[in-house]
Amino acid sequence: MLVASSLRRGVSRNPEGFEVLVVIARGWVWSFFMIVILAPVLGVVGLICAGLIYLYVARQPEGTELMREIAADIQDGAVTFLKREYSVLSVFIVVVFALVYWGINLPTAISFFGGALCSLVAGFIGMKAATKANVRTAYAASQSGRDKALNVAFSGGAVMGLAVASLGLFGVGLLFYFYGNPGQAAMINGF
Repeated sequence: MLVASSLRRGVSRNPEGFEVLVVIARGWVWSFFMIVILAPVLGVVGLICAGLIYLYVARQPEGTELMREIAADIQDGAVTFLKREYSVLSVFIVVVFALVYWGINLPTAISFFGGALCSLVAGFIGMKAATKANVRTAYAASQSGRDKALNVAFSGGAVMGLAVASLGLFGVGLLFYFYGNPGQAAMINGF
């Protein structure tokens, strides 16, 4: 546990004259190097948390036979929608990738492609969680009331929120690892 007495803060000036806040906690100097390591790791931790919440939602009772049939139809429709949407988006992604490569450079185009891929994965995870939570929320409301239903619904939405944030953190952290020096950091903007 980090206690206040083990934190030292100071302001120093680097050779260019900019003030730099230095935080030393129990001998660790938190620098960009630590951020490069922590960002992808915390992104993976967030995805694990989203997976655990998804498992919680999936373990909730689905309800009656009729509710399960309707939920299966909704899930089929959602998957069909995503397939169609992703087939259109894939063309758009390829065109924009080519334009960014031609107009800017390859690393920025790769960053764009990585961001698009993370968005597609987050959308798939979110749709899966939302359609799972849908019927389970309705059944929880009918059997246990508002509080249980709100818990299931909020958990279903949290999966999407965590997936978006975690994939973004993972992707930007990974790109910062490769393009993090000051001369190349602008290439991350494509993400």
